[in-house]
Amino acid sequence: MQGKIIKGIAGFYYVHVEGQGTYECRAKGIFRKDGVKPLVGDDVLVDVLDDAQMTGNIREILPRRNALLRPAVANVDQALVIFAIVKPQPNFNLLDRFLIRMERQGLPTIICFNKQDIASAGEKEALRQAYGICGCRVLFFSALENEGVEEIRALLQGKTTTVAGPSGVGKSSLINRLSPQAGMETGAISRKIERGRHTTRHSEIIALGEASYIMDTPGFTSLSIAEITKEELGQYYPEFVQYEPYCRFSGCAHMSEPSCGVKEAVEDGRISRVRYENYRVLYQELKDIKRYD
Repeated sequence: MQGKIIKGIAGFYYVHVEGQGTYECRAKGIFRKDGVKPLVGDDVLVDVLDDAQMTGNIREILPRRNALLRPAVANVDQALVIFAIVKPQPNFNLLDRFLIRMERQGLPTIICFNKQDIASAGEKEALRQAYGICGCRVLFFSALENEGVEEIRALLQGKTTTVAGPSGVGKSSLINRLSPQAGMETGAISRKIERGRHTTRHSEIIALGEASYIMDTPGFTSLSIAEITKEELGQYYPEFVQYEPYCRFSGCAHMSEPSCGVKEAVEDGRISRVRYENYRVLYQELKDIKRYD
């Protein structure tokens, strides 16, 4: 029997089988032996143990289209990252780390800034200027006032979208707007393990409609990009590409080199200074990492 993992918690995997419901499953020992871990979003084959109790074992993980490590999900079409405009102020360094990880995976990303109902026009415009040319779509919304939510919903149609962001920015509030039944369904699946309802601790899939799914993931406060080198970093800033031919030196790092096309674009306002300063911080961080062959 084939299904999709919609949630994993404490060694149990909840597998939704079309037309039959959700089965509570364990993963067979062979996965641990092979160093393979089932992920939310995986399409799997299940051996049913008890139809009445809806329990089973995951026998096989079917081939993945893709897999992300942070957040740990599989078979994703796009990412939606949520930050607040204010309260809390957005951590741009953290946002850029997320965008780099998604760019590295080749995953299109939508940036959504919440709490537009309490933000000024100037604060919104500053964010638009900073991230409007980074290769991602930028949207503003208010989960509290239900403003801009339908525009977000339209972009999710027919896709599987991983939804991520720091804790406290309104991620769960947006998901409840998009899928009011989500809280009830989450509670039903998690009855055996009592968890707080207001903080997402595990990734899970929520159906929005025909072939439209969102993957709710735990909030993050840090993201490592240590797997990439300082030489690679620039390629994950798409807005740099068109100005690199104007750099005097091939392989320009856009740091201290003279006649750098990227730095000139920053000075002229064609590249966001916020983004460029984050690039400098991350470049130095990667430079300081000791790498061993």
